[in-house]
Amino acid sequence: MTTATLKAKILAELEQLPEEALAQTLAYVQRLNAAPQIASSEEAMQAYLASEQEYNEVYTRLMMG
Repeated sequence: MTTATLKAKILAELEQLPEEALAQTLAYVQRLNAAPQIASSEEAMQAYLASEQEYNEVYTRLMMG
């Protein structure tokens, strides 16, 4: 499903909400926007690989213990 389709469906659902639910919906969407974004597994792996290269000597010493 495309982003445009999802947005259209969300807007259609919003149009059907009773007025008292709109404030709650707005607060929920604002919390979603304010929440820290979770890194994708690809981003997490790239960060790990970068740290592994940067701290290779430290990791080696820890493993030899």
